[in-house]
Amino acid sequence: MKRGPTGRYTVTTVGGEPVRAFVPHPLPPDPPLDFKGPLQAALERASLALGRLDGVSTLLPDTSLFLYAYVRKEAVLSSQIEGTQSSLSDLLLFELEEAPGVPFDDVVEVSNYVAALDHGLTRLRGGFPLSNRLIREIHGVLLSRGRGSTKAPGEFRRSQNWIGGTRPGNAVFVPPPPTAVPDCMGALERFLHAEDDGLPVLVRAGLAHVQFETIHPFLDGNGRLGRLIITFLLCSRGVLREPLLYLSLYLKEHRAEYYELLERVRRDGDWEAWLAFFLEGVGVTAEGAVETARRLETLFGDDRARIETTGRRASSALRVHEALKARPILSLPAACERTGLSFPAVSSAMDLLMDLGVARELTGRRRNRLFAYDRYLAILNEGTVREGA
Repeated sequence: MKRGPTGRYTVTTVGGEPVRAFVPHPLPPDPPLDFKGPLQAALERASLALGRLDGVSTLLPDTSLFLYAYVRKEAVLSSQIEGTQSSLSDLLLFELEEAPGVPFDDVVEVSNYVAALDHGLTRLRGGFPLSNRLIREIHGVLLSRGRGSTKAPGEFRRSQNWIGGTRPGNAVFVPPPPTAVPDCMGALERFLHAEDDGLPVLVRAGLAHVQFETIHPFLDGNGRLGRLIITFLLCSRGVLREPLLYLSLYLKEHRAEYYELLERVRRDGDWEAWLAFFLEGVGVTAEGAVETARRLETLFGDDRARIETTGRRASSALRVHEALKARPILSLPAACERTGLSFPAVSSAMDLLMDLGVARELTGRRRNRLFAYDRYLAILNEGTVREGA
């Protein structure tokens, strides 16, 4: 369908040179989306996959264990897209006060992402609407520490930003001028809450993501927050009970196509091509998350069965195994705290888990040792390997 540009250009002066900034039209698209054929089929496939993902809580005895690790995997991936070099193990070590020394600036950004997600979900579950006020709050947490803390956390930008290039005058894309940001975000907020346009929630999430990225309302953190908004909208509308859908791995693997499709929306109004890509990503990601949950459940069950064959030592080892499921990198004092066992009992149980190949000691030291649930981390780490590493 031929729509033409989905916004207008306005010429402003930045640094003494004229700049064409793009101001998007409010959503929904006009003329309306064409759901006939492939797009409708993609929507049905994605909706089915999302339904299976929402039911994953019935598969796992403790969904919170999966969420703890899965959220952190997403935090690493989303931050890697923005150029950080932290790994999942870096983040888990950073969260252990006993393990200083991981790369501070990068891992702080990843840790902020976890805190921002937690803050947004807590507010939504408390009945607060997904609104510009909440988006600014989440942004304030996202940039609360580290490199972004000087980039006006929690505030819409008051200066011109740009994407690509060294200045707005030679940029690949220039978002709206700062004076237009409040109106653009006000229109986006109304679209997030609209219930009279007949759009499925998944489609609304896909449209809203592009609109947010196009407005680029903050000086920093737009990419990470734009990806979070997808999950927040699905949770706030009751499509997902838990925040289990994250598209960062899919977008990382298809980065060039992703940016090209965003440009096609702005230039040609080709929302259908973007939505086909987005819905495919939802389907692939949801199916991958369900498969990961199944693999983890199998791993936990197999390891538990092996521990149970070890006789008198099994009782303590099973409790330490449970602690490693909750925190896949763990110190002995932390294991004592989590299990209620004495230090000698935990130490003996961890030795048994190492003999069985369940745990591995990371430091090579005799004191202040750290232990990893290796095969669990290997499953989680898929897709998070640093480029060039």
